[in-house]
Amino acid sequence: MKKEVKRIALLTGGGDCSGLNAVIRSIVKSAILKYDLEVIGFKGGYHGLYTDDYIKLDLAAVSGIFHQGGTILKMSNKDNLFNYKMKDENGKVIYKDVSDVAVENLKKHNIDALIIIGGDGTLTSARDFARKGVNVVGIPKTIDNDVPATEITFGYRTALDHIMLSLDALHTTAFSHDRVMILEVMGRNAGWLALEGGIAGSADVILIPEVPYDINSITKTIFDRYNRGSRFTIICISEGAKPADGKVTIKAIDKDSPDSIKLGGVGEVLRMQLDKVVKPVTGQDIRVTNLGYIQRGGVTNAFDRVLGTKYGAYALDMVVAQEFGRMVIIKNDRMDSVRIEEVVGSGAIGQTSSGGARIVNPHGDLVNSARAIGITFGD
Repeated sequence: MKKEVKRIALLTGGGDCSGLNAVIRSIVKSAILKYDLEVIGFKGGYHGLYTDDYIKLDLAAVSGIFHQGGTILKMSNKDNLFNYKMKDENGKVIYKDVSDVAVENLKKHNIDALIIIGGDGTLTSARDFARKGVNVVGIPKTIDNDVPATEITFGYRTALDHIMLSLDALHTTAFSHDRVMILEVMGRNAGWLALEGGIAGSADVILIPEVPYDINSITKTIFDRYNRGSRFTIICISEGAKPADGKVTIKAIDKDSPDSIKLGGVGEVLRMQLDKVVKPVTGQDIRVTNLGYIQRGGVTNAFDRVLGTKYGAYALDMVVAQEFGRMVIIKNDRMDSVRIEEVVGSGAIGQTSSGGARIVNPHGDLVNSARAIGITFGD
């Protein structure tokens, strides 16, 4: 006979995004008002689960957080408890499996289920905790909108708003000074942010990881626009975009992060290339703006508030139905779930071996619509 769920915990891991607080609020309110459950939240992602750093989550704790970006529980993307960085008695850095400590903390607090909100790395650990007998429900989180199995993730639409508004602002300067303006946005493996943000923000050129670009194609677009009287050009480029004969631009290597390779700077690389070719011909200055973490923060928009509410409430239904080891998804615009292994794979502890990110179809309707209105993809 299954044990009745009475007390649950939740945590947020990985990078922050808008909509996380909407999810937390939905989980807590649904747990208390619909199911009469107790809720606690571990702070700082898996780090809080290891150090037993938690707060009680009641109705007062989630009052007034609906619109806020980020997460009241804080988060970390550097605390893999199955390979945890620490120092031995001699001060030497070692890596150790401390997941049993986390499991004991859950038992100590009589936690019947753990809701884990995060991306690939966070969900990989969720899968591994499920293998240790923890009753886990996962909720996908990323502004890149590239999690396999689900159609959309919260935070994505708010990030799109930031990109659109930034491109709107860059247009006025580009037009006033006859400049080429480059906006670099996030999008490591998938170009959804640059694609939809670029379309909404009237970009003339959109460069995404799925379509390697040719610098000659980009310069031709700039020259064609200039010659017909449009003496400015707006380019929206994903951080993971790369030339057809080159590689992605790496900003840094962070060995403590699940995603050790940090991308960034491709906009500046493109600026230097265009500066050598375009400016001598047209006299146009090339400027680049990296939108960076602005995409992650700020006030959560209406869409993501509603979407986060749906994800949180459905996760609670799964917990009470004891559908553990699964992740909430949206399929055909309806809430559903899949086994976490279908998202991150069934490999060894700490190993993500999914079929890859949900990427843009270079020949799909969205790209074709953009091409139809004259947007260039650099190919």
